[in-house]
Amino acid sequence: MPKMKTKSSAKKRFKLTGTGKIKRKHAFKSHILTKKSTKRKLKLTHDTLVHKSDEASIMRQLNLK
Repeated sequence: MPKMKTKSSAKKRFKLTGTGKIKRKHAFKSHILTKKSTKRKLKLTHDTLVHKSDEASIMRQLNLK
């Protein structure tokens, strides 16, 4: 049986924390930034955790569980 491959897109977008949760970046921070407020851009800068309902899908893409 060949090795299971991880999805390259998921590998680039998600990281695991030390406790096993999945970290992600916010969307809407790459372009058209002039119309967005400074407060909004600052909030989009920080990483956040993936929602619990999406965790199983991402774990499957990363071949972790």
